[in-house]
Amino acid sequence: MTHNPIRPWRNIERRKSRQIMVGNVPVGGDAPIAVQTMTNTDTSDVKATLAQVFAAVEAGVDIVRISTPDQAATTALREIVAESPVPIIADIHFHYQRAIEAAEAGAACLRINPGNIGNAVRVREVVQAAKDNGCSIRIGVNAGSLEKHLLEKYGEPCPDAMVESALAHIRLLEDNDFQEYKISVKASDVFLSAAAYQGIAEATDAPIHLGITEAGGFVSGSVRSAIGLGNLLWSGIGDTIRVSLSADPVEEVRIGFEILKSLGLRHRGVNIISCPSCARQGFDVIKVVSDLEQKLAHIHTPISLSIIGCVVNGPGEALMTDIGFTGGGAGSGMVYVAGKQDHKLGNKEMVDHIVGLVEVRAALVEAKKAGA
Repeated sequence: MTHNPIRPWRNIERRKSRQIMVGNVPVGGDAPIAVQTMTNTDTSDVKATLAQVFAAVEAGVDIVRISTPDQAATTALREIVAESPVPIIADIHFHYQRAIEAAEAGAACLRINPGNIGNAVRVREVVQAAKDNGCSIRIGVNAGSLEKHLLEKYGEPCPDAMVESALAHIRLLEDNDFQEYKISVKASDVFLSAAAYQGIAEATDAPIHLGITEAGGFVSGSVRSAIGLGNLLWSGIGDTIRVSLSADPVEEVRIGFEILKSLGLRHRGVNIISCPSCARQGFDVIKVVSDLEQKLAHIHTPISLSIIGCVVNGPGEALMTDIGFTGGGAGSGMVYVAGKQDHKLGNKEMVDHIVGLVEVRAALVEAKKAGA
């Protein structure tokens, strides 16, 4: 809501973390919470992988992670990095040589578990490659792949085991004089993830990457992520996020931004506030909202838009949005601008007319920014 003052009861006090760089994207400190996704193509297929990267960039992604399981992937990574407009994280499991190759190929960050890539000598080699090539590192702890000795100690994956694993991995990096790292402690179970993240947030000042791993399909995964990540973000924990879905990576980006927008932590694009519709509606709310979402997808400027089917809640919602439309009778409704009644509009013209109003407002906001 760009024309309303910030209300103190909406403020979230973010955890104080130190800041690192992932390419040109600052992570931690007072930097905006970065939104990530991950490609699901064969990385050696450069064209297909870049197509997913560009689609995610159009959706607003800040950082993209790419799996590099073999040498063909790390070879392709060099070309992908050169063409990508956003920093690329190389996802590494087990093979330390892939991490070195990815760093040399230009990856902005390496996602590894230091304890899973071999002995101390190999960890040192990976850290040196990261230092030599300006890479940061994400320590990625996952409940599904905890070390055997921790499972024997605790009996099952639990928050204490995940935090202990994370701290051990941190020591491996710090013993090699490396501080450019962030950390994640993911699980598919929302309660386990939240407790592990709360534990690691208290134990270190490292930037934290949030995620509910293997969250599920579009609907179930979005809900699970909104609950888990939303709870943590609301408490101030989290410097980057990824919504893990069995779906198009673009959907991960969209849901990530929606979670952040709902909490007032990031503002990008048009935030449509709409009613679920009922017998009182003066127009087909569901269809109109669907049409507007498609036709306003190109707007990146933060704009709030209310689309309400009748006058029960319409005027009140319009008071709190940049542009609003409230359904009335006889095939028309009222347009609100900056919370005030502005003009009547026929239902048949409403979609294109509202798109035009939003585009004009976005242009004015951007022009004002440019002149500031």
